[in-house]
Amino acid sequence: MMNLTRSSNPVLKDDVFSRDYSYNTDAMTINGTVNKTALMLLIVIAAAIFVWNKFFNTVSVNPEGAAATVMPWVIGGGIGGLITALVTAFRPKSAGISAPIYAIFQGLLLGGISAIFESRYPGVVMRAVALTLAVFFAMLFLYRSGIIKVTEKFKMGIFAATAGIAIVYLVSFIGGLFGMEFSFLHGNSNLSIGISLVIVAVAALNLVLDFSFIEDAAGSGAPKYMEWYGAFGLMVTLIWLYLEILRLLSKLASRN
Repeated sequence: MMNLTRSSNPVLKDDVFSRDYSYNTDAMTINGTVNKTALMLLIVIAAAIFVWNKFFNTVSVNPEGAAATVMPWVIGGGIGGLITALVTAFRPKSAGISAPIYAIFQGLLLGGISAIFESRYPGVVMRAVALTLAVFFAMLFLYRSGIIKVTEKFKMGIFAATAGIAIVYLVSFIGGLFGMEFSFLHGNSNLSIGISLVIVAVAALNLVLDFSFIEDAAGSGAPKYMEWYGAFGLMVTLIWLYLEILRLLSKLASRN
């Protein structure tokens, strides 16, 4: 049984890589995972551009109806993304098919959300994309250079922080159904912005755990199809990071 690094990413769990695999196929490699991550990113971008164009083509004709036009794509992308994420998480062998489909759904979701934010705060999306990429490469550098060391205490700290954020979001969602407001989370006060900064930092540190987990998995001889699963897990964190940065920038823009 492989003893691999723990990740706070819910889809990159120890038991996924410690299952009873057949090693008749080629082993998982870091380069293979990187290539599949890049492919998934391209799929996300292509799907996002499709919905983005739909939104802004509608804006030129009917500005008030643009959001309603893309909302079915956003909802469909969100539901489809959740379903394919669950399928991938519970059946890693299907990742070669379900992970690209997940990327398509998430692209539809992100394209709609990004277009809506862009219409309200022009230029915010490109800044969010640039910052997400900058954070990704910064975390990769910090990890590869050994400046950030993935110790057990570090892993448990990030895991606890991520779980806490998930609980807060869940409570916020349920409360919102009953008309409760969480201005400290969704407003543009100093407190709300500070909380967003903390969440962005936690999401960024999750990338470090994902890098470590994928490296250890590849070194432990996981089967080839797990490259898709590793890429899927990394994309989950990247998408979360982008959305949090987009939210943070929109809060700052709303104060001007």
